[in-house]
Amino acid sequence: MRLATIRHQGASVTAVDSGDGVWRTTRTPLLELVQGAPLRCEGGPLEVGPGNLLAPYRPPTIFGIGLNYRDTVEEMGWQLPEQPYLFPKLSSSVTGPYDPVEVDPAVTTRADWEAEIAVVIGRRMRRVAPEQALAGVYGYMAANDVSARDLQAADGQWVRGKGLDTFCPLGPWLVTADEIPDPQDLAIRTWYDGVLVQNGSSKSMIFGVAELVAYCSRWFTLSPGDVILTGTPAGCGDFRTPRLALLPGGTVEIEIDRLGRQRNVVVAPG
Repeated sequence: MRLATIRHQGASVTAVDSGDGVWRTTRTPLLELVQGAPLRCEGGPLEVGPGNLLAPYRPPTIFGIGLNYRDTVEEMGWQLPEQPYLFPKLSSSVTGPYDPVEVDPAVTTRADWEAEIAVVIGRRMRRVAPEQALAGVYGYMAANDVSARDLQAADGQWVRGKGLDTFCPLGPWLVTADEIPDPQDLAIRTWYDGVLVQNGSSKSMIFGVAELVAYCSRWFTLSPGDVILTGTPAGCGDFRTPRLALLPGGTVEIEIDRLGRQRNVVVAPG
C-alpha cells in the first residue's frame, strides 16, 4: 500500500493507493496512520502527481547513517566501519519530493546529493534484536540526504552540514513494509542535470536495515514515525574528479525501485 500527502482543493490531505492504482483520500493524517489509527478511505478517485505531491509527513526524529555502502567507502579510500556511523538529521530539513532545494552559495559551495532508503518505524522499540527488527518497520520512503560537505569538514560533526532547511526531500510516498519484502534488493539511482551520477543497490549496504534498526534501538527509544536514513551508494559529487556540487539552477532527481522518484530544482535564497 502506498500513502502520500497531497494538496487537494487548497488543503493537505492523506491519499491512499491500496493496490488498485486508484488514489483516494482519508481524513486521518498520514503520521496518525503510522501510529496505528484505523484507515478509512472517504474520498473518491484523485489525481496524484508532481503538481500536488508533498512530503508524506514530517518525522519526529531522523537518524542518519553514514559510510554504510561498500562502494562508497571504497570510493573515498577509507576503511570499512566496524559499527554504524550515526548522526542526527533535523526534522526541519524535510521538504517535498518536488519542492525546491535551497542552496545559499554564501553558506555552502559543496552541497551534495545522497539518494537513500528511508526506514519508517511503526512501533515503539528499545533494545530490539536484529531478528525481530523488521517486524517493527512500518514502511519505506525515498530520501535525498543533501549534505554540505564544507560544513561537515569545518565542524568535524555533521549537524550543520546535514540539517540545513530543505536538505531532506522525502517521498513521493510511503510504501508499507508488506510491499517491500526485501529492503536489501532495491536499485538506487541519481541524476544531476539529466546525467546519471549514482547507480547502485541496497545489496551494497555494510549494515542492513534490520541491523540498523536494532543498533539505533540499542541507544535510543524508537517511536512510530521516526525515520532512519540508511546511507548512499557510490557516486556523490564531492568524491568525483573534478568535484561536482548542487548549484542554483541545477536539477537533482533520485529514484529508488518501488519507492518512487523525486525531482528537486536547486534554487538560491529568495
